[in-house]
Amino acid sequence: MGVLPVPLCPCPVLVTGTQAVTVFLSTLTPKFYFALTVTSSFISGLIFVFEWWHFRKYGTSFIEQVSVSHLRPLIGGAENNPPAPAAFSAGENETSRQNMPECKVWRNPLNLFRGAEYSRYMWVTGKEPLTYYDMNLSAQDHQTFFTCDTDALRPSDTGIMQKAWRERNPQARIKAAYQALELNNDCATAYVLLAEEEATTIVDAEKYFKQALKAGEMIYRKSQNCHSQSPQHEAQLRRDTNVLVYVKRRLAMCARKLGRIREAVKMMRDLMKEFPLLSMLNIHENLLEALLELQAYADVQAVLAKYDDISLPKSAAICYTAALLKARAVSERFSPETASKRGLSAAEINAVEAIHRAVEFNPHVPKYLLEMKSLVLPPEHILKRGDSEAVAYAFFHLQHWKRIEGALNLLHCTWEGTFRMIPYPLEKGHLFYPYPSCTETADRELLPTFHEVSVYPQKELPFFIHFTAGLCSFSAMLALLTHQFPELMVIFAKAVSTVSVMELT
Repeated sequence: MGVLPVPLCPCPVLVTGTQAVTVFLSTLTPKFYFALTVTSSFISGLIFVFEWWHFRKYGTSFIEQVSVSHLRPLIGGAENNPPAPAAFSAGENETSRQNMPECKVWRNPLNLFRGAEYSRYMWVTGKEPLTYYDMNLSAQDHQTFFTCDTDALRPSDTGIMQKAWRERNPQARIKAAYQALELNNDCATAYVLLAEEEATTIVDAEKYFKQALKAGEMIYRKSQNCHSQSPQHEAQLRRDTNVLVYVKRRLAMCARKLGRIREAVKMMRDLMKEFPLLSMLNIHENLLEALLELQAYADVQAVLAKYDDISLPKSAAICYTAALLKARAVSERFSPETASKRGLSAAEINAVEAIHRAVEFNPHVPKYLLEMKSLVLPPEHILKRGDSEAVAYAFFHLQHWKRIEGALNLLHCTWEGTFRMIPYPLEKGHLFYPYPSCTETADRELLPTFHEVSVYPQKELPFFIHFTAGLCSFSAMLALLTHQFPELMVIFAKAVSTVSVMELT
């Protein structure tokens, strides 16, 4: 019996990974590449739209937030949260923050004179330096400070001056002031209006204010003698006190502008001593500026020690003047190259921390002090921590920073470090409250239209938004090229894939 031959099974061919990829790529058609690029472009476009929406709504990148919040702890990293604002304990921080008015507008302590300064600027440039909103706030201030319920006893006040403060036309206001003086030659508020708006020089303004002071002191003494008779008389005394303080302060500012600085300092000190309860008028900011002009730095430090208190509201003048004094001690010998080699000394660390504190309070100021942005005339009202406050501060204090050698150089080298310390200032603060998000709207109403309002925090677009936008654009371009030149793109894709596979093997 013969043996049947057993058919030999063919041995399986061992195909390498490179050959398999090559065979796979050779079977792909242009339609596949076109569909692939269109699909990837569509997906990356959806990611980009979602990232942009999330950034506009929450101010952060979703991918970045997920990576920091969830992936980073798994890897072993930890987020260093900045401490709560120093003015509040952890328990009452949130409650106090909610009760804090974010965008309260304050009277500018160093506001200029309308006739002698604002009007002269308009005559020369043809630009209106004050907005209607700003002037309307001033009119409301004048009605609040210079009127009371007992004005019915004074026809010059109740019948004329109350209307004068509400007049929009400057000539109508001036005419009303003269009418009030015809009825009562001792109408102090009429002289105030003429000093503010009719006087075209500081000398003329000072003459009007001296007349207002003479009339105001006489009325104030009368009110003091009978203020306890009734609530109406108490209101009248408050009104006459406001007029007297306003006039004395403006006279001190006239003396400062006319070069009689020591006289201005004395007048301010006497005013603060005579009316200590009127600290909300921030007369100490006028005093700080005058003392800096005298280079009386020890006196400046004494004023700061009294008003730079944790329980008192801060201002750019307080924070930046404190930084200037600390910078003055080290700025002359400060060198970034030397500091990077040997490290910062204790005094330099104090100066840098003071600058960071000032920049966190108002981040708009450094660009004006470093002359990276043009100044305009300061408005009559300012928003603390806003661009309007920065303009008002830099307008008067730039010369004091220039006078101290190396101070601006130290500021230039260190101020941007604050932005790295507080990456999300709307959500968190380091030394102060989170930065209010409503400041831009208020500043645009306070500052003239020809001024480019500084906006902070002006967040840069996160990396992942740039990345997804680039990925979307690149994928869309590939899809378009594949549709227009399918054969050429297939050859290019196969070549790139083959090279990549060869490098991997």
